[in-house]
Amino acid sequence: MRGIGKIWIGIFFLLAFSSLRVQAQSLWADVSVNHNSTYLGQPVEVTISVYTSTWFTTGLDLGNIKVEGAFTVYFRPVTTSFSKDGKTFAGVKQIYHVFPYTDKDITFPELDIEVESPAPGDYKGKKHTVKTKPKGIKVKPIPSKFSDSEWLVANGLSVTERWSGDKNSIKVGDVLVRTISRNAAGTISELLPPIVWDSVAHVSFYPSRSEVTNNKTKTAISATRTELMRYLFEEEGEVTLPEMVFTWYNPYRNQLYKRTLKEVKIQVQPNPDLGVLASVRDSLALQQEELAVEEATEDQPLMILGMSPEKFAVVLVVAILLLIILVKLLRRSIHAFQQRRQAYLISEEFHFNEFKKASRSNSQHTIAAKLYRWLDALELDEPNAAFFAKCYGSDALQSQVSTMEARWSSGKQFENMNLSEWASAREKYLHRGVKVDSGWINP
Repeated sequence: MRGIGKIWIGIFFLLAFSSLRVQAQSLWADVSVNHNSTYLGQPVEVTISVYTSTWFTTGLDLGNIKVEGAFTVYFRPVTTSFSKDGKTFAGVKQIYHVFPYTDKDITFPELDIEVESPAPGDYKGKKHTVKTKPKGIKVKPIPSKFSDSEWLVANGLSVTERWSGDKNSIKVGDVLVRTISRNAAGTISELLPPIVWDSVAHVSFYPSRSEVTNNKTKTAISATRTELMRYLFEEEGEVTLPEMVFTWYNPYRNQLYKRTLKEVKIQVQPNPDLGVLASVRDSLALQQEELAVEEATEDQPLMILGMSPEKFAVVLVVAILLLIILVKLLRRSIHAFQQRRQAYLISEEFHFNEFKKASRSNSQHTIAAKLYRWLDALELDEPNAAFFAKCYGSDALQSQVSTMEARWSSGKQFENMNLSEWASAREKYLHRGVKVDSGWINP
């Protein structure tokens, strides 16, 4: 019987453990790519999938993911679900396109993804962190028959041009403006190369700044690059602007395509005003210099007061710390000064100085008030002038005090007052407790 009981107990714990395993939450993430190798500039679709055995209480926000050696573009989230072993799993997919801009292999980085999902049987979301593994992508170099400046990977390319000026009535010194716009599907403006303009005899070229834009929807992206060229015709005769060929490689069809703008022939007529050419040339050259300076300024890294943002941040933090320390020291100094000042205003020294100031005036009443206010600040058994002079003053001061008291009724008690005698008596009072070492030693 005991053996049967142990068997039933084991079965009970096994079922309980199995029940806990069934109720445990499953939560994981992975990264997949639509192909493991790609050409420089060819996008790789990267899908980040997160699954849970319950549901998500908040959406996923991975933000912009940085991939070394590539541009990343976020497209859209996609909700999904699947069933396995009678259990339904909810999932969210985040889709990115990764565009390599170097011919070195790239790695989609490991991610720590924060999600909120409730436990089985609960409804309140709890925060979890799921990790993905890094994903390597091999980048193939540009095929040898293409130059770096002409290589473009795109699903399609459209080319349009427009002219500003009459091509049929051009004279020496005239300027003809040509604008070429290209729209490439399936790529970004950073990978759309600038036009390579072939030189033409007796024609000067003055390019303007390119305008680039990215146009993105939830499922696709395209790039537009618009470039403007000003032709300055310097000699009469026929000028041929050569055809322009724009090529692109379609990765889905594995085929090379091209668009061609046909050559343009222009008959340049003589210009009786010979000074026009030099004037226009100088004006265009000045504009080019200004444009070069402007572009050089924009290409420079961001500087704040001549420092990089990182260095400026460090300097700013140090300056703030020093300012905080300085403010604290200043507050302490002010507080200490105020305390010293308050102590001085009630001190014997202050009242004696007030007595000295008053002694230089002709007001006998003011002198008397300041004198006795000072005497009140002293530790005297009898706070009056006679007692002070008797204890600490010289014979001259005692005589001065006697004279002062005798003249009190006349209001001339402080005439011929010797302030130095009062100062000497004060010094004697202040050192009344100090013992002087005579230097004699008892043998």
